[in-house]
Amino acid sequence: MNNLLRYAIEQRKQYLIDQLIASGLYTKESTYLFRWTLSDLEQEYTFVKCMKK
Repeated sequence: MNNLLRYAIEQRKQYLIDQLIASGLYTKESTYLFRWTLSDLEQEYTFVKCMKK
């Protein structure tokens, strides 16, 4: 069960990182994105999404 939850969290984090990079505000070289928590990534994604509207 723990592995399944960990996998789901890592998948969600990767999706958010990919979306932030696609937004153009971050680059693939932005290695600090990979150190952010899921909550941090969710907040940043929401912020960027609201800015784009």
